[in-house]
Amino acid sequence: MRGTAPPEPSRGAPAVRLLRHPLGDALLCQLRDRSTGVESFRAAAHRLSLLVCATALEELTVEVVPVETPLAPTNGARVAEAVVGVPVLRAGLGMLPALEALLPDVTVGYIGLERDEEHLTPTRYYGKLPDLVGRLVLLLDPMLATGGSAAAACDSLVAAGADRIVLACIVAAPEGLAHLGARHPHVPVVTAAIDEGLDARGYIVPGLGDFGDRLFGTGQASERVRN
Repeated sequence: MRGTAPPEPSRGAPAVRLLRHPLGDALLCQLRDRSTGVESFRAAAHRLSLLVCATALEELTVEVVPVETPLAPTNGARVAEAVVGVPVLRAGLGMLPALEALLPDVTVGYIGLERDEEHLTPTRYYGKLPDLVGRLVLLLDPMLATGGSAAAACDSLVAAGADRIVLACIVAAPEGLAHLGARHPHVPVVTAAIDEGLDARGYIVPGLGDFGDRLFGTGQASERVRN
């Protein structure tokens, strides 16, 4: 129900983890529906982002700590590494509240990218990043279409010292996965869906429309995405 299975691993291809959860199916369906209004779209995007981000953090390092329950002492777990969330502006902002709900003390950076519609290449117009050395960086970019924006964002993160990056997205296209894998093969991708592919204009099909426009209520809701 969420598109194709992850592509077979190949040289230069990123590791892909496809979200497999019935709630993920239902929430993705709501996001795809062109009749879903802004309020409902935001709510569904937040809930689906919770599932995606939690899955992306499954390898998070924890340490054992003692804890006193009302009945007896036992051992529990505590997050033992720093995490930095980096949404790609502007659509990535739709996933940030979910990450902050999971990790209230998460450090946040921002990367602003704009795509040239003629050449389908991204241009960075803003960047604000904290110290990334030795930290797990969760890159938030809902739509992985051509892969240009995600790859450019990873370029910026690596240049800033990041050595552990995970990309969390809602919908990915095989072409985007291939492009990101060629540029950054060691960046795993967690996604709720892998769609059929891109049309001649580089838009995801079937997609769910322009994530940013639908999230913020701007522009005309399209059935294709521009990322």
